[in-house]
Amino acid sequence: MTLERLIADDKLRARMARNLKSFERVPVADGSLRRAAVAVVVSAGADGDACFAITRRAEGLRAHAGQWALPGGGLDTGEDATDAALRELREEVGLVLARDHVLGALDDYPTRSGYAITPIVLFCSERCAMHPDPREVAAAHEVPLEALGRPGVPRFINIVESERPVIQLPIPELDTAIHAPTAAILYQLWEVAVEGRNTRVAHLEQPLFAWQ
Repeated sequence: MTLERLIADDKLRARMARNLKSFERVPVADGSLRRAAVAVVVSAGADGDACFAITRRAEGLRAHAGQWALPGGGLDTGEDATDAALRELREEVGLVLARDHVLGALDDYPTRSGYAITPIVLFCSERCAMHPDPREVAAAHEVPLEALGRPGVPRFINIVESERPVIQLPIPELDTAIHAPTAAILYQLWEVAVEGRNTRVAHLEQPLFAWQ
């Protein structure tokens, strides 16, 4: 199967914006979960191809050290999810985007560690240079968006600790597989924003190492 080449241009932006506008996102209403947001950034890579931004969390962090993640964190007092996503994007990787870069939001994802994450999708048709804060981010990467639609992506495994399928996204460019919650969010990005399918992901499980 040959994948469509995805260029970070006005055509792709309009396609993703249209798909997200028609998508009825599902929020998490559980008040016991702490609210958080992540920035799901699609921008131009070095050759103009659409890429998504992903980080490797610093090893010294108290929670989820060394894991693959999207820029994000808990909402501060008075913030909404968009405010928080833009702030965390600026603080973690030095990328300053505005509300007019926002295309929409995906479903909330409830995590095993007690958060309800709201993914905010942003689009930038230019190259977005990232400058990671080493206190929070060990590395930041641009990965071709089409990697999310390759054969064998996603894959699902079973674990004895849960009846829910564990999602994995094999990404050769990173020499690893990404797990939920990041994998679930990126999978829905592809399904909803790129392909226009109303695929849900809140039921997809995280690996045991992400439960804390």
